[in-house]
Amino acid sequence: MQYKVVPFEANASRNDNSSTVAAQVQSAINQHLADGWEYQRLETVETFVKPSNGCFGFGAQPGYTLGIQMLIFKKETA
Repeated sequence: MQYKVVPFEANASRNDNSSTVAAQVQSAINQHLADGWEYQRLETVETFVKPSNGCFGFGAQPGYTLGIQMLIFKKETA
């Protein structure tokens, strides 16, 4: 069995609703389904982005936690 992990980032404006994001997820699933991949789930992977000291302290930026959504697919291997 093979697994495939694909990053997913929804594109929505202030005027969009949940249907817009659902359509984007559905489109990504259908795209991989056509290639023989079976959708499993959507996972959020969290990571910590380290702070930047900048140059001599100017432009320093604090660290932060970043959440990235990943679509998980699987495919049976022969």
